[in-house]
Amino acid sequence: MAQLFPPAANSVLKWILLGVPLGALGLATARILWVRTPWVTGEGRMAEQPLQFSHAHHVGGYGIDCRYCHASVERSGFADIPPTETCMSCHSQVWTGAGMLRPVRASFASGRPLRWNRVNQLPDFTYFNHGIHIAKGVACAECHGRVDRMPLMAQARDLQMSFCLDCHRDPARRLRPPEGVFAMDWRPQRTDPDSSRRMGMELMRFYHVRAAGLTDCVRCHR
Repeated sequence: MAQLFPPAANSVLKWILLGVPLGALGLATARILWVRTPWVTGEGRMAEQPLQFSHAHHVGGYGIDCRYCHASVERSGFADIPPTETCMSCHSQVWTGAGMLRPVRASFASGRPLRWNRVNQLPDFTYFNHGIHIAKGVACAECHGRVDRMPLMAQARDLQMSFCLDCHRDPARRLRPPEGVFAMDWRPQRTDPDSSRRMGMELMRFYHVRAAGLTDCVRCHR
């Protein structure tokens, strides 16, 4: 009887049996890595805006506090976008004829708000409350980065679940005293690990932060 398969068939079959699971593993690994890249997470991404607003100019240059524009951030779940009236409280006096501020003047005259585009996006199934984080000593810069150095606002963190859990698992090293929450350039007086850890534990007691339950699913998924 003639031989049905060539002598190399056994070797080919072995490579196929080895290659299929390795290929599947490789594809799964590639997907896990891909969803953590800036192309997916949006880290470093800037959004097109109706005009160029520079946080570096306003916050870094003039020292304007976050709360001047985002007035409700301490008591609300959302850091509201400021109305045009907030912009005009200054720009009715300074840079009154600047061409780049023409959309602001038009918005103020017509009563139609500027349509700003969100930079930091969270999924609809994720609940985040700005007010409670600020009340517990979490600084704006923890999530938004050094906005005082951003000529154009960009997403500073990947904002994935691992980013949130990293803080919730060990909040002590993320907390600041009240005077440091809105200060972009705040630094602890002592930077050695032991002192920083002690300060973090003291701040947890000060803010009544209990580590137990911070990683429960219902904290963020309600």
